[in-house]
Amino acid sequence: MNGFRNKPTETVFKEHADSAGDSGATHRDRKTSGGMLKKLKSRRSQTDKWPVVTEQELRALGRDISPDHVLGLRAVTEDYLCKPEDNVYNIDFTRFKIRDLETGTVLFEIAKPPHMTSEDDVEDIDTSAGRFVRYQFTPAFLKLQTVGATVEFTVGDQPMNSFRMIERHYFQGRLLKNFDFDFGFCIPNSCNTCEHIYEFPQLPEDLIRQMVEHPYETRSDSFYFVDNKLIMHNKADYAYNGGLR
Repeated sequence: MNGFRNKPTETVFKEHADSAGDSGATHRDRKTSGGMLKKLKSRRSQTDKWPVVTEQELRALGRDISPDHVLGLRAVTEDYLCKPEDNVYNIDFTRFKIRDLETGTVLFEIAKPPHMTSEDDVEDIDTSAGRFVRYQFTPAFLKLQTVGATVEFTVGDQPMNSFRMIERHYFQGRLLKNFDFDFGFCIPNSCNTCEHIYEFPQLPEDLIRQMVEHPYETRSDSFYFVDNKLIMHNKADYAYNGGLR
C-alpha cells in the first residue's frame, strides 16, 4: 500500500477527518467511475503454527521466499527482503485511502499526480524511496474496530495469478496482528481497485498508552507475492500521538 514512487524525501501521512458517506457492508460497492470496488477480508492465519524463521535465514533463500516463510517471522525486518527490480509485473500503486468503517470518516487519502509516470525525473528518483511510509495518527485510532484501506494500482503487460499481500504489525518487537489478503487474478495493463478490511484486535489500555508514548516504534512489513513468489516488500512505521502537546 505504500508503493508510491516518490523522490527521496520522508513521506508522512497525518490523520484528517472528512466525511466518506456510507460505510458499506456489502462485498462490492460501485465506484464513481462505474466499475466495481472489491472488498477483501483477511485470511484467518494462525501464525503460531508456522516454524520460526529469522530475517537472516530468509535472506539466504534469495528469490525463493514464499508466504509460509514470512509467516514464520517473529520480528519486523531491518532491511528489505527483495529488490525494486523484482517487481517484474510493474505493479504501481496510484491511490490510497483509509477510512473508519463504523462512521465512514476518511482518515487520510493520497493519490499520485494523474500525469506522473514511472519515467518522470528518473535521474532524481531513489528506487527505494517509495517503499517506506511514515504515518501519524491520533490516539483514537488505536481504539478503532474496523478500518477500510482502499488501494488503486495498475499492472504491466503480464497477467498476475494469485496476487497476495501479507502485512505484519509489531510494537517493540511484539507481533500485534497479521493481515493476509488475496487480490486474486489481475489482467494485463489493468487498473484495479479494492478495499482491504482491517479488523483490529482490542488492545489493553496499558499497551495503548505505551504505543502513544513511543512514536514510530510501531512498525510493519508488507510482503507482496505472485504465484507464491515474493516480488515486493514495503515498510512503514506509525505514531499515535497526533494532536498531543
